[in-house]
Amino acid sequence: MRAGESRLAYDGLAAFVGPKLITEVPGPEALAWIERDRKVTSPSLPRAYPFVPKRGAGSIVEDVDGNIFLDLNAGIAVTSTGHCHPRVVDAIDRQAAELLHYSASDFYLPVYAEVCERLDQVAPFGDRPARSFLTNSGTEAVEAAIKLARFATGRQYLIGMYKSFHGRSMGSVTLTASKAKYRTNFGPMLPSVYHTFYGDFDYLDEVVFKRLVSPTEVAAIVVESWLGEGGYVLPPDGWFTYLRELCDLHGILLVCDEVQSGMGRSGKMWAIEHEGVEPDVLISGKGIASGLPLGAMIAREDLMVWDLGSHGSTYGGSPLSCAAALATFDVIRDEDLLGNAERVGSVLLDGLREMKTRHPLIREVRGKAMWIGLGFADHQVAEAIEHVAFRRGMLMLSCGDDAVRISPPLVFREDQAREALRIFEEVVAEVEAGT
Repeated sequence: MRAGESRLAYDGLAAFVGPKLITEVPGPEALAWIERDRKVTSPSLPRAYPFVPKRGAGSIVEDVDGNIFLDLNAGIAVTSTGHCHPRVVDAIDRQAAELLHYSASDFYLPVYAEVCERLDQVAPFGDRPARSFLTNSGTEAVEAAIKLARFATGRQYLIGMYKSFHGRSMGSVTLTASKAKYRTNFGPMLPSVYHTFYGDFDYLDEVVFKRLVSPTEVAAIVVESWLGEGGYVLPPDGWFTYLRELCDLHGILLVCDEVQSGMGRSGKMWAIEHEGVEPDVLISGKGIASGLPLGAMIAREDLMVWDLGSHGSTYGGSPLSCAAALATFDVIRDEDLLGNAERVGSVLLDGLREMKTRHPLIREVRGKAMWIGLGFADHQVAEAIEHVAFRRGMLMLSCGDDAVRISPPLVFREDQAREALRIFEEVVAEVEAGT
C-alpha cells in the first residue's frame, strides 16, 4: 500500500464514531486464531477477553472478522497518539529505511540522544537538568531505577506500595503488590524491599520506619504517581508533599512510576505535576512511543553517578522506537493532546457522574482527564462490565479489586466520548438486569 492509499485507509477507519459489528464477537476468524494461539503460546499470558485485532486508526480498532470497536483502553494506555497516527507511522518508515538497529549501549546513536534531549526538556525536575537511560519496556526502566537508586545512595532498602504494579521482572515484581499471583511460585523475591499503603500518612513512619527498617538505610521510595492497576486511584491531597518532605528529611530518593499515568494521560505531561512536588527519578513507558517498545528511566543529572558499564541494553532505545517517540512528542505538542485529554476527559467524567445517579451499580466515578476509574461492588461485577462492553463493540479493562478503567487514546474525540457514554449506559443496564 502506498503512502497516499495508507492515509486514505487511516482516515476512513478513524472517521468512525462508534462500533460496527457484522458478526457475533468473537467471530469465526477470531475463534480460529484463538485456537491456533492456544497451541503455541505461553499459558501465562493473561488475556482479558477474546479480542483479535487486525488494524487500527485513531481510537478505532477492527478485528479479523471486520468488526469495528471503539477503543477505551488504548492497548493498556499505550497508543497515546491513537492507533497508527500517520506522523508516527511516517517517522517509523523513514527510520526503517535508514537504520533498523545499532546498539546505543556501545555506540553513539543520534536518535537516542534526541529522545533523551526531549525528555530533559519535559522532565519534572524544575530547573535541574536530567539524564535518561532508555529501555525496551516499563519494567526494564523500573529495574534501572532500582539499580541507580542503590548505586547513588549507597543504601540497599526500597519501599513500595500495596496495590501497586511496576512490572513482572524480578526487581519490579518485588515492588509490585497488586496481586499475589504475580509472586506465586517465584520466590524468593528481591531482598530488602518493604511496602506501605498508597495514600496513607501514618503507616510508613509509625510502622515501617519505626519497627522494620531505619530510614537512613532506605535508598528510595518507589511509587506510582497515580495508582494504575490498583484501581485508577488518585492520591489524597498533600500526600506527595508528605512523601517529598519525608524523603528530604532522611536522604531518600523519590522515584515516581509514570509508565501508565505519564505522556499526557493526566492532562499534563506527567501526573506528578498535579501534585506540586518534584521527584528525583521518573519512570516512563507505554505511551512514550505510541505503541513501539520503549521505556525510560529519567533522573536528575546529579544522581547519574554510576560508573561506565554499570548498566546497558542491547536493544533499549532502538532506532525505530526512538523515531516513534520523537514523533509522539511532536504530535502531543502540535495537536494539543494535553488540552484534548482535559476537554474530552471532562465530557466523559461529567457523563459518568450523571449516569451514576441513575445506576446504583456504579459505586464511584473517579479520575481526571483520560484517567478514569469506575468502582463497582466487586471484581465479578467489574469483569461482567468489561465482557458485556466487548460484546457491544467497546474495549475496556478492569483493574484493582472492583474497578473498570477508561484510558482511551489522547486523540479520543468528543463525539466518540458521547457515543461511548451511550453504549456504556446500555452495558450497565444489561449487567444490572443480570443478563
